[in-house]
Amino acid sequence: MGVYLSTPKTDKLSENGENDRLKFGLSSMQGWRASMEDAHSALLDLDSETAFVGVFDGHGGRVVAKFCAKYLHSQVLKSEAYSTGDLGSAAHRAFFRMDEMMRGQRGWRELSALGDKINKFSGMIEGLIWSPRGSDSNNQQDDWASEEGPHSDFAGPTCGCTACVALIRNNQLIVANAGDSRCVISRAGQAYNLSRDHKPELAAERERIMKAGGFIHMGRVNGSLNLSRAIGDVEFKQNKFLPPEKQIVTANPDINIVELCDEDDFVVVACDGIWDCMSSQQLVNFIHEHINKESSLSAVCEKVLDRCLAPSTITGEGCDNMTMILVQFKKPVNRNKKSEVAEQSTSSSDETEIQ
Repeated sequence: MGVYLSTPKTDKLSENGENDRLKFGLSSMQGWRASMEDAHSALLDLDSETAFVGVFDGHGGRVVAKFCAKYLHSQVLKSEAYSTGDLGSAAHRAFFRMDEMMRGQRGWRELSALGDKINKFSGMIEGLIWSPRGSDSNNQQDDWASEEGPHSDFAGPTCGCTACVALIRNNQLIVANAGDSRCVISRAGQAYNLSRDHKPELAAERERIMKAGGFIHMGRVNGSLNLSRAIGDVEFKQNKFLPPEKQIVTANPDINIVELCDEDDFVVVACDGIWDCMSSQQLVNFIHEHINKESSLSAVCEKVLDRCLAPSTITGEGCDNMTMILVQFKKPVNRNKKSEVAEQSTSSSDETEIQ
């Protein structure tokens, strides 16, 4: 359930942007939670033809979400797969790279620089929300060299975050997801889920958790974590005999590649604070109702956040941090008239749920 405030914090961090192909708006709100643990990225100019948006929902602290918002997109960009046009593989590698980069002295130093409070017993580091802008974050040339120091054996942070990102290049949409944030597309007004919420009760997730030596109690991994894939959460990734994708909790993202068509209206990436309160179709309907009435896309997002905010903390629903990014397609010239929502997953055992 988490710790709640006596009154919600309804101040919102909102932003808008556009280029010749896309418009986006976003908004985030702390709500009833005692702290804000969400972070996000929205970059229309990852390169000259590619846009990147991502939502990172933190748990146990804010710093992993902040780290991913700052660095994940740049690791996609630096990937060898990216240079060959394989954006799905580039995103897949970048998720695992986050866990690698947060280890050791260098990881400790970077997390400390992002945080303002360090719990030296748990390794948990917390700090303010991070939201990078295109001008200051997508041309980093750091090769992430290892460092020696008193924290050289730092295994990584015990807090973690979900990651749901979408890359848009020409007529292609690539979605990478680990955790229970979600990406949804509106196609001719119909909502289609482009990611699957990774919960412990799913058969494939349960099987991996058990094989890695974990257990599920009251719907939570090892009785504590209510999602089964995440970046960070090092205590769930300690089996030295298993690769990263087979750990109790893994950063392994499902990859979904969709060919866009003229019927596509917009894409939404949002954390579970939204999806706990509205179904995918309910949100798509709500956006269609307001998108032509509001002055900006961020104003539509703000309406959604206000709609989801609970009047009290009695039920817990509508009391979470909330972050939502709305990307609208400007009608293009060279899209297929019709295209099926299709997936290509890097995990052969996983099937993305299409509603």
